[in-house]
Amino acid sequence: MPEEQSKQFYVAVLLYESTSESGGKKPLYQESFVLLQATGEEEARARAAEHARQQETQYENEEGELIHWSLKHVIDVSPVLDDDLKDGAELYARHFRDYGAYHAFEPFLGGSVD
Repeated sequence: MPEEQSKQFYVAVLLYESTSESGGKKPLYQESFVLLQATGEEEARARAAEHARQQETQYENEEGELIHWSLKHVIDVSPVLDDDLKDGAELYARHFRDYGAYHAFEPFLGGSVD
């Protein structure tokens, strides 16, 4: 009987895109952080992609336009940073050098969501 590998927690960073059949609307993007368990990074990536595909949807908005939400990209899959998931546990971090680009991108720092 093969030894069962223990699962660990991973964080998947998923990028979704919302589009409309209406020609006048810009796409809307959503970055989502998903916690999942896997026996290794390869399985975690596969599970992240499958989770994202299951989240894809379409619906009619209030104006009668068909809206599509679809996976644009699996940005990252990484083991959680703290082994003990409790209050205050650090789950995920990333580093960057261009604060100006981050400031322009992040709406809560003064960028635009339009």
